[in-house]
Amino acid sequence: MKILLLCSAFNGLTQRVWTELREDGHQLDVRLAGSEDGVRRAVADTDPDLVLCPFLKDRVPEDVWRRHRVVVLHPGPVGDRGPSSIDWAITEGASEWGVTALQAIEEMDAGPIWGTRTFAMPQDADGPSRKSSVYNGPVTEAAVELAREVVAKAGDPGFVPQPLVEGAPGVVGRLRPTMVQADRAFAWTDPTAHILRRIRAADGAPGVRTVLAGLEVFVHDATPGDATPGEPGTVAAVRHGSALVRTGDGALWIGRAKVPRGVKLPTATVLGELVAEVPESLDHPVAEGPAHGPREISYRRVGDVGVVRADLHNGAMSAGQGHRLLAVLRHAVAQDTRVLVFEGGETFSNGIHLNVAEAAAHPAAESWRNITAIDDVCRELITCTHQLVVAAIGGNAGAGGVMLALGADRVVASAGTVLNPHYRSMGLTGSEYWTYVLPRRVGSRVAERLTSDCLPVGTAEALRIGLIDDVLPGPRPEFDATVLAYAAALAADPNLPAQLAAKQAGRAADEHVRPLEAYRVQELAEMSRDMFDDRYGYADARHAFVTKAKKDEPGSVLAVPRQRDPEAAPVLAV
Repeated sequence: MKILLLCSAFNGLTQRVWTELREDGHQLDVRLAGSEDGVRRAVADTDPDLVLCPFLKDRVPEDVWRRHRVVVLHPGPVGDRGPSSIDWAITEGASEWGVTALQAIEEMDAGPIWGTRTFAMPQDADGPSRKSSVYNGPVTEAAVELAREVVAKAGDPGFVPQPLVEGAPGVVGRLRPTMVQADRAFAWTDPTAHILRRIRAADGAPGVRTVLAGLEVFVHDATPGDATPGEPGTVAAVRHGSALVRTGDGALWIGRAKVPRGVKLPTATVLGELVAEVPESLDHPVAEGPAHGPREISYRRVGDVGVVRADLHNGAMSAGQGHRLLAVLRHAVAQDTRVLVFEGGETFSNGIHLNVAEAAAHPAAESWRNITAIDDVCRELITCTHQLVVAAIGGNAGAGGVMLALGADRVVASAGTVLNPHYRSMGLTGSEYWTYVLPRRVGSRVAERLTSDCLPVGTAEALRIGLIDDVLPGPRPEFDATVLAYAAALAADPNLPAQLAAKQAGRAADEHVRPLEAYRVQELAEMSRDMFDDRYGYADARHAFVTKAKKDEPGSVLAVPRQRDPEAAPVLAV
């Protein structure tokens, strides 16, 4: 079937739908809904059998939905309407939620129903799940199932969607207004649980407006903590960029904040001199027992398996985080474990921290510090030869985050993960030793295609081309437990010593053919031109990404954005 995915952004859910429907053999195009005329042109250009909208904030023009079947995937149960669906569900403590496929009509989210899925609202150990976790987890899984159901029904000439009838059995939702800051407001004197729910209902956008240390900010990324007694709203401690803020009955670590019209950054960075005298609370990343503050980077040992975890906000790694991760990795490889697991958080990794770079006094120089720090991390994984290294991709990964994982001996991913193994959309040629680790896995021809076409890769394709080795079942934390069992089985394999000997010999042979440092030098030579000379528009692309700039016209989002300088040195060296 010829399908047009019409979306407000080519986000993770849309990419997942795109990879799954392509795997099913359908012909897909993706266009951004930038304006009504642009939508009309997109539909006219593609002449689709079905217009599917996995993530759409704008209204579809009447002349389009009257002439074409346009189906919207709405993140709410039957009858739910409005753009703040998940926000309200978390704020009001809904125990069950859903996704509904609706045909577009004049009134948004009120069209005839093509199908629906429901699920229990997930809960974290310390409170309600973040909006981003709900969206990237059960909402995405339900939406993919519904997308397949809609496509099947679109191919059935006898199918007729059911009209939405208020008050009918099964219609459990209602029209909800757009949630505004007044709806999200809290006071720091409120109970911790109340504030936590408000903030998590606004992660990762738009955050909740409040005042910290006398500065008006929007806060994100809240985690319960313990603080000494004091006035609610005061900052009791800082830790690796997070700020511990006293509440009416406890405290919350606030990981990210931004000033109005600013860039989202670590909270302590935003507050700056306002918290200069606040004490710093530091737990050692390999300390036993519960952390006394946010532990983004940690190490633990389970028998013969060592586990390094880098749970970084949105998978972005700053230079400082890269330095800390390197120190933990060096500790891990010095242990007498047989297998080393490297795992990420909700998002595995997306490479350099574009927000930190954008906010720096000298963005290009900060980007350079950032990429060299990540390269150091990658080298540590590649050169670890007395342990078998497993990269566990439990969430989506992009750009340098994919290449980081490929430095491992085994790469496993959770079912439904989407990988974007390319850099060009950000105006970069890339580093992270990608010219070594990618071709050795998929071959030079496929490596060139992946980094030039700039297309998402689903787990089925990734497994087929050798980008990953295994797909393991289960959402987090079930995936983490499955990975640990997988690693323990590798550690217990009697053939492991022979595998490690072969690994050491292979690394030594590769080093004789072309030293690892040569790959790094060549890649960074190209990246220096990308970052300091801005030859492919890195500065504009970074700014647009950080500020979430909206495109005016819905051109194909899968078109390669820029051509490489024909005089540039080749970056694929094998």
